[in-house]
Amino acid sequence: MNLNLTRPIVFFDLETTGLNPSHDKIVQISILKINVDGKEIQKTWLVNPGIHIPEETTAVHGITDEMVKDKPSFLQIASEVMNFIGKADIAGYNIIKFDLPMLAEEMIRAGVDFDVTDRNLMDVMNIYMKMEPRNLSAAYHFFTGKQLDDAHSADADTRATYDVLCAMLDHYKDAEVKDKNGIVSKPIVNDVKTLADFSLHHKNVDLSGQIVYDDKGVAVFNFGKHKGKSVVDVFRREPQYYDWMMNSDFPEYTKKIITKIKMSLKFKTTLF
Repeated sequence: MNLNLTRPIVFFDLETTGLNPSHDKIVQISILKINVDGKEIQKTWLVNPGIHIPEETTAVHGITDEMVKDKPSFLQIASEVMNFIGKADIAGYNIIKFDLPMLAEEMIRAGVDFDVTDRNLMDVMNIYMKMEPRNLSAAYHFFTGKQLDDAHSADADTRATYDVLCAMLDHYKDAEVKDKNGIVSKPIVNDVKTLADFSLHHKNVDLSGQIVYDDKGVAVFNFGKHKGKSVVDVFRREPQYYDWMMNSDFPEYTKKIITKIKMSLKFKTTLF
């Protein structure tokens, strides 16, 4: 079924240097414009962000510093992008939380007026999530065929979670999954460690994900100006950063972890 349009709509997606609109930059923008008559026009721009594209980000979208070194900055293409969007409504997948704020920041930095006040904003991901809920009750019904009557009571939820996991072992048996490096595996096996590893987006050092292990198993910061940098290296070069963290509003468990790392430096061990 085609969209019933009263004015054009653009679907757009961004690839960026990271996830923080305040300091990360766009490296690619693609826009699909659907006109009222159904005519489709798609344009894609590679963008030189003017900063290094972190290796862990390149691993996700495949865009390197070398690929964008001779491409225009966003400042140079901002007006062209805005003219292409015109007065169209705006849509995309997860744009409300990420793509739209990122695009708005880049437009503002480029001095281009970007106003969404009179536009319809459509996030397709939110439609999907509302139509296909991903909460425990929905999972329990999907995998067991039964209703979870006492949802949000701790005893019912714990039992339901266990039942869902057991059902997953049968439902996804031999299912193949491709990771970000293109490696195919069958991760749903009856082994707790394998399942635990697959369930995590990051392998956290602390519980809140402020510090994570990188691909080489090194503890690195997952926030702020030192994001992606070794905690050990930062504490060696900038010991006051430890003091700042201890005096800031970080979880106590995070402070416990960084203190352990700090002590490992004092005694010249390599725990992390």
